[in-house]
Order: sequence, then structure tokens, then C-alpha cells
Amino acid sequence: MIDPRPANGTDGEDLRVTGAKAATIVAGHLAGLAARPVWQPVPAAERAWLTDQQLPEAGRALDDLLEDARTHVLPHPMGNGHPRFFGWVNSPPNPAGVLVEPLAAAFNPSCAGGDHAGPHLERAVVRWLAELVAFPHPPGGGLLTSGASMATVICLAAARQRAALADGWDAREEGLSGRPPMVLYVTEEGHSCLHKAAQLLGLGARHVRAVPVDAAYRMDVGALRAMVAEDLAAGLRPFCVAGSAGTVNSGAVDPLGEIADVAAEHGLWFHVDGAYGALGILADGAAPHYAGLDRADSLALDPHKWLGVPVGCGCALLRDPGAARAAFSLVPSYLIDDNAGELGWFAEYGPEQTRPFRALKTWATMSHLGRSGITSLVNHTAGLARRLAAMVEESADFELLAPVTTSITAFRYRPHPGDGLDTLNRAIPGAVQARGNAFLTGTRLGGSDALRACFLHPDTTEHDLAVLLDEIRLAAKTLRT
Repeated sequence: MIDPRPANGTDGEDLRVTGAKAATIVAGHLAGLAARPVWQPVPAAERAWLTDQQLPEAGRALDDLLEDARTHVLPHPMGNGHPRFFGWVNSPPNPAGVLVEPLAAAFNPSCAGGDHAGPHLERAVVRWLAELVAFPHPPGGGLLTSGASMATVICLAAARQRAALADGWDAREEGLSGRPPMVLYVTEEGHSCLHKAAQLLGLGARHVRAVPVDAAYRMDVGALRAMVAEDLAAGLRPFCVAGSAGTVNSGAVDPLGEIADVAAEHGLWFHVDGAYGALGILADGAAPHYAGLDRADSLALDPHKWLGVPVGCGCALLRDPGAARAAFSLVPSYLIDDNAGELGWFAEYGPEQTRPFRALKTWATMSHLGRSGITSLVNHTAGLARRLAAMVEESADFELLAPVTTSITAFRYRPHPGDGLDTLNRAIPGAVQARGNAFLTGTRLGGSDALRACFLHPDTTEHDLAVLLDEIRLAAKTLRT
């Protein structure tokens, strides 16, 4: 007799009851975040429970698993759901994205391609993202990824293959050995994912040229021109320049139009890293900073950053979809689909074959906010960054280190002139985090240790900014005693 139970040993009623309980736990967790510490270290006993447990011999009931998650996992968050989390570029989860995540898991499709909801919805979501940032979007001109790191690999691989084909050879077929080294240009403030992508693609770290920045931490285009000329004279093959539309250190936006001019003059692929900051174009008065973005060959951006789509969801946008397809398309016989149409499958445009249903949480988040809500979120958070900058400049014991362009404020604590400020500012973030009332991270900017606050939470208020500055002062006192 065939066992009527599902193969996973769970019947529909058990899932229904436990699922309802899970929804209640999630709602309570999100509703109570603001009243709890932003972050606290995981106690040794809890860390041991999380890391040392053994795989059970027999399967466990859903209710037991849910209770373990409630008591051992949820009490120890990263902190990014809290309104006073100002670290890195990590947003709180949008509730609409949270709501539909179980539906995507229940579907559990591969969105490599095919005639089902996942790929069709992804086409719409990618188009929405391109339209929001005014990036040219031909049909098939983009795909969702795990994050901007993978989007960057896709875009640079497309650039590498285009350059090779233009020179009369095929990088996929022949590899890079024996060819003039390809050179990538990035701003000194460029994200590490650009360097990692170049290394993964076999370009070599020594052929990633860091272009100096100006006083506002924007790429120095004069220096870029000189470096390209120098490399051409040395027999190298400049192939791509990557500008930043919102760096992670200060939120600076490079002079994209001027970089596009250099790229056009030398036949370089023009890539823009807008993982965090591309959506900043929506802020009031910000569009002039982004002039030239629409001239890029590719753009990487992260819906899981400013939009608050639950991690992980990035996006690669391409002016010419065929460039990515030329870099990645490989269709085995068992995946030939006569109904795929001219665009083929998403799997032909990147390295992933099995692809999760990222579009559902992205669609839900963007639909829940709407264009006006997205614009309002960007304006609110960018306004907080400007307000904190003003508060810093009004305070005798702080100094602003960079102009505010997006929603990041870079500054430092300076209670006195003289030595020791780097050591103090390097230690402040950890001391603030441990206090639990705010979460701040640090960086290096202009050769000095700096503090940076990134604003992405829709519920952060001006009062939270005052709390942040007071927490820095209090943390610094403990460090000096």
C-alpha cells in the first residue's frame, strides 16, 4: 500500500497550523524591533547552541523547529531591522517582501527559463528597475542576481568578451593566455566586488587600475585619461572603466558623463556600480549628479539595499543583452526549448543554471511602495544624511569629511586637535555597537579613520540622529577612561 503522507512526513494541516504560528512570530519580531537593543553580542552558550549542534538522527516536528528558531535565532539579529542601525549598506526588510517569501519557497521553481510565472515576472521587475533609474532597457536587457557582486561578474564578463571579439578572438574559447593584458579602471573608492570580479575573470589584480579621486572623493577624469594613454603606450589592452553611482564610504557619485566621454573615445565598456546608490537619482535635485548614467553599457544595482527587498537580490542591467549572452550562453541538449523565443532563457545571460524565484519578493516590495513610495523613501533617507551632516557641522566636537550626495554621511569625532584621533575613531564603532542603542560602522577616508552612517530605514527620525551623536560621545568617554 502506498503511504498517503507526503514524502517529507508533514501533512497539510500541520503545515497550516505551524505556518500561522510562524506568521505570528514574524509579525511580533518585526513589530518589537525598535524597543529592543539594536545589536548585542551573542552569548557564549547561545553561540555554542548555534554552531555545535549535531544533525538529528530522526526528523523533528515543525513546531519544535519553529520554537527553536524563536528562542535561539530571532533574539540575535544583525540589527539592520532597527531604525537606529546605520552600519554598512544593509536595509530593513520590506514587509511585502517578507510576506511573499514563503510563497516563492512553496513554488520552489528554477527561474532559469521556461513558461511559468517566475521568468515572466522577472522580465517585468527588471524593466521596472531600469525605468526607475532611467537606464535604457531593451527587451532582455537584464536579470536578477544574488547581489551586485554577481551582477558585476556578469557585466565585466560581457565587457571582456566584447573586447576580445572586437580584437578578433574569443575569450571563452581560447582563454586569456598569450593575449595583451586587459585593463580595468576603477575609482580608488570603488567597491571590492569590482576587484573580486576582475580576479575571478582571470584579469589579474595588477591589471585593475585604481584611479585617484578629487576632494569630493569622485573619480579624477584627468587622471583616468592619463592612465589609459599610459597603458596603451605600454601595449596593454584597456577594455573597461567602472564608475560609481554612490560609493559605500561616502556615497560619492563619480562624474559619469565625463567618464562616458573617455570610454567613447577609447572604445571602452562603461560600467556603473550603482549597487547602493543608483536609486539616489530619485531624490529631489539629485539628477544632475547622475548625468551620464544613461550612457553606460551596464549597471549593477541591488534591490536588497535601498528598496529593502529581503536579501539576496541584485540586478545586472545591460544596454546590449547580446553581450551577456555572448559571454555565458551554453545550452545543453536537455534544455533546448523551442518555445523560448528570441530572448532564450535567463540562464544564458549569467553563470547560474538553477535560479531562485527572486522576482516575487522584488515585485511585491516595489508594488507595495509604488513609484511615489520609492521616491519618498529615497528623499527621506537622503534628507536624514544631509541633516546629520548639518548637525555635525554645528557641533564643536565633530567634523564632516565629505559632501553628502546620497544617504551616507562620513564624519569623525574630534573632541580635541592633535594626535590619537585615528585610534579613537577606529575604536568608536565597536564601542557604540556594544552599548546597543545605535549601530555605526567605520572606514578609512582620505587617509584618516572615519565614521560613516548610512540611512535606509523608513522609520528613522531626526531624534535618532541626536541619539547617534550622543552615543558616540558616551562611547568615546569609555574608551578614554
